[in-house]
Amino acid sequence: MRKNSPEPGRRGGKNGPTVEDLQDDGSRMANRSKPHRVLGFFFLWIGVQAQMKIPPEIVQQWASIFSSQLRDLSTKYSGSLLLQKKLKDVEPIVKMVDVDGGDLVKDYADQIERMLGSKMKSVKRLAESAEDADLYHDFNASLEFDYYNSMLINTADEDGNFVELGGEFPLEDNEHFDKMPVNTQQSTIQVPTNVYNKDPDILNAIYNSEALNDVFVGNFQKDPTLTWQYFGSSTGFFRIYPGIKWTPDTNGVAAFDCRNRNWYIQAATSPKDIVVMVDISGSMKGLKMTIAKHTINTILDTLGENDFVNVIAYTDYVRYVEPCFKGTLVQADLDNREHFKMLVDELHVKGEAKIKNAMKESFKILNEARVNGQGSMCNQAIMLITDGAMEDFRSVFEEFNWPDRRVRVFTYLIGREMTFAQNTKWIACNNKGYYTHVSTLADVQENVMEYLHVLSRPMVINHDHDIIWTEAYMDTVLFNTKAQSLLLMTSVAMPVFSKKKETLSHGILLGVVGTDVPLTEVMKLAPRYTLGAHGYAFLITNNGYILAHPDLRPLYKDGKKLKPKPNYNSVDLSEVEWEDADETLRTAMVRGETGSHSLNVRASVENGRRPLFLVNEYFYTNIDDTPFSFGMVLTRGHGKLMFVGNVSVEEGLHDLTSPDLSIASEWTYCETDIDPAHRKFTQLQAAVRYLLGKEPDLECDELLLQQTLFDAVVTAPMEAYWNAIVLDDRVEPGVETAFLGTRAGLMRIMRYAGVETRVAKKFLTPVDKDNLFTVDHFPLWYRLAAENPAGSFFYYPVNDKGQGVKFVVATTSVTVSAQGKTAMAGAVGLQMSLDLLEKTFWAITKQASDTDCSNIEGLCPLSCESDDLRCLLVDNHGFILLSKERKEVGRFLGELDGSVMSTLIKMGMYKKVSLFDYQAMCKNSHHHASGARTLLGPFYVAAAIARWIFSNALMFLLDLNLCGLWHSDYFVDAKAGYHTTHKQKKVEALVPCETAYPGFTYDTSIKEANSIIKCGRCQKMFVVQQVPDTNLLLAVTEANCDCSRQYGPIPLEPKEIKYIATVKCNRMKSQKVRRRPESCHAYHPKENAKDCGGACSISLSIKLFSASLLLSGSLLRMT
Repeated sequence: MRKNSPEPGRRGGKNGPTVEDLQDDGSRMANRSKPHRVLGFFFLWIGVQAQMKIPPEIVQQWASIFSSQLRDLSTKYSGSLLLQKKLKDVEPIVKMVDVDGGDLVKDYADQIERMLGSKMKSVKRLAESAEDADLYHDFNASLEFDYYNSMLINTADEDGNFVELGGEFPLEDNEHFDKMPVNTQQSTIQVPTNVYNKDPDILNAIYNSEALNDVFVGNFQKDPTLTWQYFGSSTGFFRIYPGIKWTPDTNGVAAFDCRNRNWYIQAATSPKDIVVMVDISGSMKGLKMTIAKHTINTILDTLGENDFVNVIAYTDYVRYVEPCFKGTLVQADLDNREHFKMLVDELHVKGEAKIKNAMKESFKILNEARVNGQGSMCNQAIMLITDGAMEDFRSVFEEFNWPDRRVRVFTYLIGREMTFAQNTKWIACNNKGYYTHVSTLADVQENVMEYLHVLSRPMVINHDHDIIWTEAYMDTVLFNTKAQSLLLMTSVAMPVFSKKKETLSHGILLGVVGTDVPLTEVMKLAPRYTLGAHGYAFLITNNGYILAHPDLRPLYKDGKKLKPKPNYNSVDLSEVEWEDADETLRTAMVRGETGSHSLNVRASVENGRRPLFLVNEYFYTNIDDTPFSFGMVLTRGHGKLMFVGNVSVEEGLHDLTSPDLSIASEWTYCETDIDPAHRKFTQLQAAVRYLLGKEPDLECDELLLQQTLFDAVVTAPMEAYWNAIVLDDRVEPGVETAFLGTRAGLMRIMRYAGVETRVAKKFLTPVDKDNLFTVDHFPLWYRLAAENPAGSFFYYPVNDKGQGVKFVVATTSVTVSAQGKTAMAGAVGLQMSLDLLEKTFWAITKQASDTDCSNIEGLCPLSCESDDLRCLLVDNHGFILLSKERKEVGRFLGELDGSVMSTLIKMGMYKKVSLFDYQAMCKNSHHHASGARTLLGPFYVAAAIARWIFSNALMFLLDLNLCGLWHSDYFVDAKAGYHTTHKQKKVEALVPCETAYPGFTYDTSIKEANSIIKCGRCQKMFVVQQVPDTNLLLAVTEANCDCSRQYGPIPLEPKEIKYIATVKCNRMKSQKVRRRPESCHAYHPKENAKDCGGACSISLSIKLFSASLLLSGSLLRMT
């Protein structure tokens, strides 16, 4: 037996008997047994005697030998000892620097502020130009004007001639716009399919906006980092620069309508509180109810995170569609809007309509919010959706709204019937609202948009050009073009008004100008090298929602496709930084404060599989003139300490151009995006040319270049060392790649094996983002090395997607010491095949048949090749590196053997760590494929329209406006709904959820453990021994004792966190701390409130009539 064994409990004791304990128990039983029980004892004796005893000292010896051989292999081929020696040699000339997070966060915030400020200046120039052009233009009803229609450009007819509005338009691939074909000298016009592209209003507005072309070009010349610039007209067209060829959706239509976009709506109106009242009486059955639901959904789509909302359904009583929200307003974030849509979809008609009580309830909600300082504290409105208003409401308005008329009332008369039109219009006109008649589904979109123009009047009349910034969003147009780096962005926008005196009181909104800012470009202003291996920077909005954060995961995988999560842009800071339990950090940042905060956090790497315990120091401040706050994290310890070295440019350049060297391609060593001539350079090329003096105009990070040159010189001997191994020594088969990386993003790679023979063909290639320096993170091997003792290798299996585990990575950190401080200088490692590790392991873990077993107590000779033994190599997080069964490699030990893992957890050798994911997607077997967007599938809509056409063909065609029908959000999501409702398939759609899952870490203070597990008719002995100077454990267990009935597997799969109804309700309606926008425009004395809508006109141009007819026919064919 071993002399230095752990305490009895870890060898047996309370956690399981030893073999000696069992033998003693058997003896005592034998002494007490009576003759008629001899047979029973005999079977028990056979079982006990058959119990295998694994000698712990043999396992300890194997672990020691394996450690030695593994270390020799890793140090030899990685060159870690040489690199550490070279760093030791330069210690006298390096300077240690304490990273001051407080100064750093202010410096980065200032840079971000300047960057965003330049975008705001560009937008202001656009707004001024657009307003001046309109001021000096007189409307011309007979204007004829050709323009570049982005859907039609470069399109020829059957005779080879360009179609009307589709002339020749040069396009060139542009690096700055992710190699998309663009024209940087001209803009193009996109017109939604439902808008007639030669309507006089459209032509006059397009003609006016031609003046923007020169401003677009001038802005781009002044600020070459600008991306898309645009003007969204209130008439519906969209002017975009640079000019592009617009790709229609899969149905061949241009569903995009700029007036539906968040940047347009936010710029056009101030924050608002909305109560939607919908009539669900018996008279609303059929198509009326379908139109009403679509109207509610469209209203909800016009709301943003600065708005508040509730929805009430009424008959002869008042019903909140969400009882949890009774008597209150909730923030109109994406989650709540989608929740309302799901509930609205389930509304059914019945009873008789009594509006008065519902109207009183709506006023009470809004009044209480205003009095208590809740909601938006700005505009307030009631949206009445009904097919008729028969009651007298004067007393209600006198009690709640007159004479101040603080609450506007907008009315939507649903259906063909006009009997109650005057009553419905009276309600709107006497409460500063707007009346519309919605007779078809296609009318909805345009009619809902009217309320935005009304709410914008005070701002327009006062000429308040408020600049707005949107929350993070993903442009679906760019998503479809695969411009991945431009996916997540924010927009800065400004309203454009008519300055003509004769229309001043009408408050005419001409449109909105704006530009997009890719958030990756913003975050590059906080360079990764200053933040360290686990440090990062992030941005949040005034509502606490994340704009940019390395842990934000906006996409999810649905089958083989990547899709945006439904709530990707309403992820709260508290859902990512979940250790901030009391929301101290979140509250301070939302309020725009400057300060710092420390948190002990449970972080994780490798897709959440490996928990890490870190102490994070958070530093934060606000970004002036924006609703954003900026934060950054430094990890206490190595994260807050860096060193600076200095070498001559000549010496550094020589080593910087080595063929084995590369630098982080996503980092900014030199700014190559300012001068178009520099865009062709990689970061390494740009850095070299700058250092050589060939490109003196380049803007470069001097400190980063200095450190990169120093690292190049210090690591240069590694190239010669690795080459010498290849030339002078036969490389062990299976040793494939040696690598190193430094804090400056410098990497050196040595391929010991050719690509044709390597099992890890993608490792450290451009597609292997997890193992490269990116704008979001340091490589995985670097981060793992940072939390492991310097000089001690960390080994982990790599699961090659679809191929299983075929190789292992070994990594260790190297350090430099000076002025009494030690900083991490980098990481160095080796990638080897699993075959090589297996060959070494199996050769060690067996005793020869002629082994002297005279002094060995237990099974001897011992061999892992025996069918009676199960030998495993397990890492510090419980994942298997080696097993006889290849399919077990990479899996969690607890999933395969719950008995051993459970016992090790009880003994304290492994500790369970609870982790949470508040951005998870869970399966939902609800009959809807989408909880919120199944209302208006195109096939369902087409069927409804077909029925309507059958009964009212002529009236339908005259009234038809397809904007609402073809709104892309409904069209795309409807397909899933169609499959579930029409094919009767139960689709398990993925929906946002919260999950909890376990992780496990090894307690390094426990070096060894052994015990016996009682498993019914058998007992399993196991021995676990730490492999010295590694993160590995050698586990040897009896193979033939099945304990699965007594010990179930320990899964790592996340489990959804489900809340009881009351808790869920409180979570949904609770309002976190938020900062309201600074400006509010709810009232102006000169507003012309008499412009409050009227009966819809049925006059329609012949061309739009024809387009509607054709599109209607297409819809019917689709059904």
